[in-house]
Amino acid sequence: MASASFLGLLVLVALASAATAQLSPTFYDTSCPNALSTIKSAVNAAVAQEARMGASLLRLHFHDCFVQGCDASVLLNETSGEQSTAPNAGSLRGFGVIDNIKAQVEAICPQTVSCADILAVAARDSVVALGGPTWTVPLGRRDSNMSFPNQALSDLPPPTDSLQNLMTAFGNKNLDATDLVALSGAHTIGQARCTSFRAHLGESNINSSFAASLRGICPAAQSSSTDGNLAPLDTTTPNTFDNAYYNNLLSQRGLLHSDQELFNNGSTDSIVSNFASNPAAFSSAFTTAMVKMGNLSPLTGTQGQIRLNCWKIN
Repeated sequence: MASASFLGLLVLVALASAATAQLSPTFYDTSCPNALSTIKSAVNAAVAQEARMGASLLRLHFHDCFVQGCDASVLLNETSGEQSTAPNAGSLRGFGVIDNIKAQVEAICPQTVSCADILAVAARDSVVALGGPTWTVPLGRRDSNMSFPNQALSDLPPPTDSLQNLMTAFGNKNLDATDLVALSGAHTIGQARCTSFRAHLGESNINSSFAASLRGICPAAQSSSTDGNLAPLDTTTPNTFDNAYYNNLLSQRGLLHSDQELFNNGSTDSIVSNFASNPAAFSSAFTTAMVKMGNLSPLTGTQGQIRLNCWKIN
């Protein structure tokens, strides 16, 4: 019985490894050799037009992968799908850019390149466009034929999470503490809505002058006129992908509660300090974590589909 169970475990491990093994950086070299250059050009144009779009495309990839794996399910424009859930509604952006990229890729290689792969490559190219590191993206993901709103509610960590809850959420995806802190470094670009950080402004672990400076755009009282107001996640270099985010945490200038939790007399303090003083260490950890995240439960082979339009199933 024990040996049979062990054999069953080996089969499961082999199947899981096979799914990841099917992802390859050269997946489109023959079927669509200009796919990556087409995606890169479109991302560069979008980021040049609006720097914030780089952060939005990176966030789309994160919100895709954390819900049922990297399968482009977040792109499905369904009435009660992932886009309608609290973590995503009114805050996810960049769908039009992805649709534009998909149209360009479809024009040169019909029904060949998945929306899930476009998201993964666009996230990388966005980071590079804003001065960050590059990495090799394994390819060959296929697109989901359904959305997962319940998982979006349960699996995407909110900005109010404690360090323990963050570590649990990332641990559930086989991402460790270093991955958590490194991926949080994506907050070195982009902006957040007042509703995401209002409560943090009244907490004890935030620099008082920093909090006061934010009260002008995000007053304590909830109001439809201010709830959507934006503040940069990194006030130092908001449109440059660097390690300033971590130095902000050292001086209690994390915009979100979940940001400052990473440096709040807890187990990840040393990782934050290392990334703050060592940009190369951050870049290395970030690229490693992005590849790990991009390998979360991909649909491969004959699973799923290659969508003709990223916003609907075929």
